[in-house]
Amino acid sequence: MTALQLYGITASFGGKRVLGPLSLSVEPGERIALVGKSGAGKSTLIRLLYQEALGPVAYVPQELGLVQSLSVFHNVFMGRLNERSSWYNLATLVKPFKRDRDEIEPLLGQLGIGEKQWSPVASLSGGQRQRTAIARGIYSRAPVLLADEPVSALDGPLAHVVMGLLRESFGTSVIALHDVELALRYSDRIVGILDGQVALDEPSERLSETDILPLY
Repeated sequence: MTALQLYGITASFGGKRVLGPLSLSVEPGERIALVGKSGAGKSTLIRLLYQEALGPVAYVPQELGLVQSLSVFHNVFMGRLNERSSWYNLATLVKPFKRDRDEIEPLLGQLGIGEKQWSPVASLSGGQRQRTAIARGIYSRAPVLLADEPVSALDGPLAHVVMGLLRESFGTSVIALHDVELALRYSDRIVGILDGQVALDEPSERLSETDILPLY
């Protein structure tokens, strides 16, 4: 069964077409990197895939969707709000249960923000906020990840740590990336977007950076 699928979709803003007509199928087990210059339509494509998804999906948009006044812990906990009762979720706002702390604390440690667990998101740096949103996605236990530039605010070594963790955590993913080297290393399929169209769709192993750079 196809994990994600779009057929002949288009998207327009202000009367101007920014994407499509475009079709894309994502099979279970595929890890796809969306590449292309800013404004090519990658963010719109990620958003449309999320809107059309039929099953559970972990979604990390560029704007991250965090609650600024809540702690890092509580933002990550929101990844499974729908699995708990209303009373449980309200009680967690006051005093988190040990079993949830035992799951979330190690995850934050892996992402290098363990010391920020009880800090409000509003006090974090851009990179720390990105990692909070990534932790929320991983904690959701969704089988599919859709992420839009999830490591854009991270330095090289940390970006590799996070990308490696995402690869371990999700069997199927579509990640928009500006960094070509990361795209080639952590995906098995490259989909290049140029002026709202699919201009490249090849297995990563067949490509090099020089094949991708013309998209930029």
